[in-house]
Amino acid sequence: MRDQGSDATGPPARGRERSVSCGAVAVLLGVLVAVAFGSGDFVGGRASMSAPTAAVLVVSQWCAVVGAVVVAVLVGARVSTADLLYGACAGGINVVGLGLLYRGLASSAMGVVAPVTAVIASVLPVVWGLARGERPSAIVLVGAALAIAAGGLIARESQPTGGRAIASGTALAVAAGAALGTSLVLYSETSAASGFWPVLTGRAAAALLATAFVVALASRRELALPVGSARRLAVAAGALDVTATALLLAALRHGLLVVVAPVAALAPGFTVVLAWVLLRQHLERHQLVGLLVALTGLVLVALG
Repeated sequence: MRDQGSDATGPPARGRERSVSCGAVAVLLGVLVAVAFGSGDFVGGRASMSAPTAAVLVVSQWCAVVGAVVVAVLVGARVSTADLLYGACAGGINVVGLGLLYRGLASSAMGVVAPVTAVIASVLPVVWGLARGERPSAIVLVGAALAIAAGGLIARESQPTGGRAIASGTALAVAAGAALGTSLVLYSETSAASGFWPVLTGRAAAALLATAFVVALASRRELALPVGSARRLAVAAGALDVTATALLLAALRHGLLVVVAPVAALAPGFTVVLAWVLLRQHLERHQLVGLLVALTGLVLVALG
């Protein structure tokens, strides 16, 4: 990522003020990304209760493509072929990560899969950002570490699992987290001048891959698309997905990858909160602790 403060021409105090302002905007956008992704996971999960997950993904991703077309056309841009390719690769890898995540969650190792995926998906972009020369302050690094730890605490569920389920779930979780983290890194490599066209190519690639997967499944067994409330929930998941991706690009262009990734990785927290508020699901003590740790981390990142 490019140095966000390299174009400052004013005195040092004004440059510092501009840097803090950009950092605060990046944190706010990162929180909105987490809200959108977490809400999308919630409604997508609800849709998957009455329809096959693969079919829900197809509906949600094609709806996301429609939204991405609107966003890309409305916002002016000077997009390059590289930006489009980065976006397509990011979207394709993202939907692969989602597929691995859903498969892992279905393998009866949720207490392992969710937190490991959240941590890997945030650590990988942070390592990439540091390797590329991003140098946030010490307080920002502490806040980022707290946000990553919070993501693991919030996503963790107390669920007894056997040794083999844990081993299998861990492997899927690491793969899912690596894919989701790689997707974020690829989006961070797009230029600011490209607008939201990488969002469009990303969602299109995801939709095509999900469709190909469903077609392959349908050749072996009957697979119906969601109808009724499941379809409406899938459409809402798609709308939230494209919103989150657009906000993610905006956040990356206002702040460092090291800052944005841990904040965006708090998405499971909003999924948990929605389940608590709307479904009256019980919040465990470690999840409440995770929410407090997350809030502390956000404050430190914003102050840094």
